[in-house]
Amino acid sequence: GAGKSTLAERLLLRLRQNHLRTEWLDGDEMRTHLSKGLGFSREDRTINVLRIAYVAHLLSRNGVIVLVSAISPYRDARAQARQLIRHFVEVHVATTLEECQRRDIKGLYRKAQAGEIPGFTGVDDPYEEPLEPEIRVDTNAVSPDESIRHIEGYLVLHSYI
Repeated sequence: GAGKSTLAERLLLRLRQNHLRTEWLDGDEMRTHLSKGLGFSREDRTINVLRIAYVAHLLSRNGVIVLVSAISPYRDARAQARQLIRHFVEVHVATTLEECQRRDIKGLYRKAQAGEIPGFTGVDDPYEEPLEPEIRVDTNAVSPDESIRHIEGYLVLHSYI
């Protein structure tokens, strides 16, 4: 509900319009196809993040710009992903829990609060905010287009694109 997939999809289109080899690894799709059967324990979430990171590593080492939109609630798993991926840029898509709940089109927060989904990030499992992300966008305060401009600006300034 923070806006990760919305931003990744829009950035993907922008990068492909500029003829850049780009792939998007969406957390929901990766969990369905790559991490089927994993639950939401800390261990399972870390395994999921590291599987996605490994695929991103394989693609990026072959010259593909990889966008990942996945919930990665633990700093240690993000640090491991950073070690694996050579040109790792962390984008913290920040928003409030209340806004995530308001945007909850899948009804997941409602189910988590009813006890139907244990270990749900932000409800009964912590989210450890990044301490020093390369980019931070507050989707409560800025539009998706402004967020994309900010991200693109960083990538251009640091010669990623």
